[in-house]
Amino acid sequence: MRRIRRLVMGVSAGVLLGAAGLPATAADAVADREAEWSGVVLPAARQTDIKARQTGHAYRIFVSVPASPPPPAGHPVLYVLDANAAFPVAAFLARSAAARREVTGHVPPLVVGIGYPGDADFDTAARRRDYTPGGAAAGADDGGGGADLFLDFIEGELKPLIEARHPVDRTRQALFGHSFGGLLVAHALLTRPDSFSTFIASSPSIWWREHWVVKGQSARQARGGPPRVQISVGALEDDPPKGNYPPDLLALIKSRSMIPEARALARQLQAQPGGQGRVVYHELAGEDHGPVWLPAMSRGVQFFLEQPWPGTPPSTPD
Repeated sequence: MRRIRRLVMGVSAGVLLGAAGLPATAADAVADREAEWSGVVLPAARQTDIKARQTGHAYRIFVSVPASPPPPAGHPVLYVLDANAAFPVAAFLARSAAARREVTGHVPPLVVGIGYPGDADFDTAARRRDYTPGGAAAGADDGGGGADLFLDFIEGELKPLIEARHPVDRTRQALFGHSFGGLLVAHALLTRPDSFSTFIASSPSIWWREHWVVKGQSARQARGGPPRVQISVGALEDDPPKGNYPPDLLALIKSRSMIPEARALARQLQAQPGGQGRVVYHELAGEDHGPVWLPAMSRGVQFFLEQPWPGTPPSTPD
């Protein structure tokens, strides 16, 4: 009798749970929860894939638009490389700037991320191809050298695409990149200083092809005066890695030093006419090469948003 009563109570509980729209078993609960999950949506952001005429390759373009109306001159624009990983961070920093604009007076930027189709945070082969200068150098079999074609794509295709969809301020545009991306920023600065008003190079791989980016050349002078430049590097980047690594790997890492080259480039730029007050250099304490792009971007966005409007004297760095 008790057995029948327990059975009846169990069936009744199941009927009641079902009638109430509640799962009757743990398995049903898990299934219901799975049905409620969905993909993450980034606020005020969109993306599209395009194929560039200049390079012949496909890129994933991300855009985050400020919620506030554009100023009369248009939105400042922050272009971000390695956007599959970096765009969400840059978009958050832009939204933070918008939330504090009444306190800081900063105009939040429109953020444009340049990434690659797929789910990987970093496309190693594509970024080596697109971010490194030198062209098809004789004897170079390193998969790189496409920086100038990639910069042609940004100038000739991507910027017009963004300007056709959004009001932008051509005098207030920044480019951020890390590692090989930082190398591309340095190359653009030295060869196309009018392409952006602010260049933000995080841990630039200046060692590439025996210092190709700086060998035998000095920065060209921009028509409107020197651009603003932030160069940063992690203070731990040149420390030998911990662990029992083969001597040839340790020698390779040592040959790709980061801090002396970044420091030398910053000093070269600071020494040029107008460089003081427009070129800042950071060695970020406690940071290694991998994650240092996060504080470098945060400082870089702040540096970009502090860019004086035309006719305003340049500010003095910290």
